[in-house]
Amino acid sequence: MVKFLIMIPVFNDWDSLKKLLLNIDNEIKNLKSIQVKCLIINDSSSIALKNLPKLQNIKELVIINMLENKGHARCNAFGIRFLSNSKTIDFDHLILMDSDGEDRPEELKSLINKSLENRDVSVVAKRIKRSEGILFQLLYKFHKIITFLFTGNNINFGNYSCLTKKDVKVLSDKSSLWSSFSGSLKKHIKNYNEIESERGLRYFGPSKMSFFKLLIHSFAILGVFKFIVFTRVTILFLISLLINVMIFKSFYFYIFQFILIFFCILVFIVSKRESKSALLNSDKNINNVETLLQQ
Repeated sequence: MVKFLIMIPVFNDWDSLKKLLLNIDNEIKNLKSIQVKCLIINDSSSIALKNLPKLQNIKELVIINMLENKGHARCNAFGIRFLSNSKTIDFDHLILMDSDGEDRPEELKSLINKSLENRDVSVVAKRIKRSEGILFQLLYKFHKIITFLFTGNNINFGNYSCLTKKDVKVLSDKSSLWSSFSGSLKKHIKNYNEIESERGLRYFGPSKMSFFKLLIHSFAILGVFKFIVFTRVTILFLISLLINVMIFKSFYFYIFQFILIFFCILVFIVSKRESKSALLNSDKNINNVETLLQQ
């Protein structure tokens, strides 16, 4: 029996969580020779969870209540760190999933089946289609281009993934995990498989991925590869400076060079979000652990 644990961070959005749990329960009902449990990371919600739905196929539901709100990314980082050392929650594969429906439960079968093809390799959900408006999608493509140009990495996935227990352990002490999951996975897990994934619509309310959050997300990934970014920016800066001095002598080149310097400063500032000590001590933010379902 292969044990899959689905980890879901939540902040107040309990209605979405309950709908997601029902959808997960339905999607896994015909999957054989596996066991599915769910771990909810309650990010210090101000609203209490009430009226848990009836679940038939999820074997266990555990909730970790946090003392202070840390945000979605750091809940995932905490969960990976916590599970790497846990003696009470057993699993073979860890699935990271958002609670709002944007990570589609309809793709769980593909994610699980792909991981069963090779039990030693993690699987990421590669985004082939997004649900946001045209402007946001254009900015997201621009983010991917900038990331590729300055890091040399094509990062076409988010949090939705299925990690092997070995890779959970690998990521569990990386300071970059505190800032960017996808950047950390790309940097430290060299071999992984992919499935195709569409970004779903939120169950309730508009998407919480704003332009500002996309900007932070983009710079957080760049921060994971900051030394590569600094090297490439330096080379580009020197080349542009040489061309300008020898050929063009244009004021616009100086503006371009200023933008490069400002870009590097922003990458450095956002990279300060990384914190190994905060990650290693994240268990101190636990209020309590509850088992809501066991069957």
